Amino acid sequence: MNHTKSIAVLLGLTFTAGAVLAHDDAYLDTQKAPNGGQLRMAGPYHFELVVTKDTAEAKANPVLVYVTDHAGKKVPTTGASGSATILAGKLKANSTLKPDGDNRMKGFAKYASTADMKVVVSIALPGKPAEQVRFTPIKSTVAANSEHKH
Repeated sequence: MNHTKSIAVLLGLTFTAGAVLAHDDAYLDTQKAPNGGQLRMAGPYHFELVVTKDTAEAKANPVLVYVTDHAGKKVPTTGASGSATILAGKLKANSTLKPDGDNRMKGFAKYASTADMKVVVSIALPGKPAEQVRFTPIKSTVAANSEHKH
């Protein structure tokens, strides 16, 4: 009987530790992203999306995604492939993301910086399955600034 209790306690601790290590979107939105973007957890990685935040008219703008592990260590993107689908206002844009530096993927898309912007990013690192994640990059900035008090 004691053996069964020990196993139950160990299983409980294992699942609790996993929950503590997991970062949900609300938690990540409280963290300062190294490149000024929005952070999201994508499997074993963190993706940081950086978009142009001050363009009212739809035009060609960069789409940058930085890839790190959960400790913030850069994950090389050499040989990776990816895409970003952007919904902003009534427009939908697609961007092919290509390796661009140490841990960065870069592409371009025609978009405007709207509060309702949603971006779906999918990146496949060499030899790994694609990881997909959703962002609300302008909404998170608006929310963070609205909570700022003097």
